[in-house]
Amino acid sequence: MSDNVVWHSHPVDQPTRAEQKNQRPLVIWFTGLSASGKSTIAGALEQILTHQGYHTYLLDADREENIRRVGEVAKLMADAGLISLAAFISPFCADRQIVREIMPDGQFVEVFVDASLDVCKERDPKGLYAKAERGEIKQFTGIDSPYEAPEQPELRIPAGEVSVAEA
Repeated sequence: MSDNVVWHSHPVDQPTRAEQKNQRPLVIWFTGLSASGKSTIAGALEQILTHQGYHTYLLDADREENIRRVGEVAKLMADAGLISLAAFISPFCADRQIVREIMPDGQFVEVFVDASLDVCKERDPKGLYAKAERGEIKQFTGIDSPYEAPEQPELRIPAGEVSVAEA
């Protein structure tokens, strides 16, 4: 960072925005294999929160998205006082840890949508697992690229065992 760049503090800050919205800013980070149900559960939660009067934003994109960039966007949303729900495979613990560390304490909630590889292959709405097993997609998480399950997520959802409503 240049010595000539100085951060300018403004009177409207995150606590002010959160108070205006009457909510605690959060990033709820859903992680799990492709087809585990991350987006479905995040969307259902967003609908519930919105109906309850909370201000939310759902971040969801394909597996090529850069996790650190998405984390920065989620941080900006939290700074705006929003509850952002991020649904990404985010297969590596180190990448998720980077996002956790850029957030203020208590504003990152890791949700592990835990579905077995068999359940995900069975769901496979886009046929991606079949393509990966035929070699048409390289470095596909769960097939020829690893997924590192969170060791201590704030919440673990046994996706193959519960309904979306229960999740």
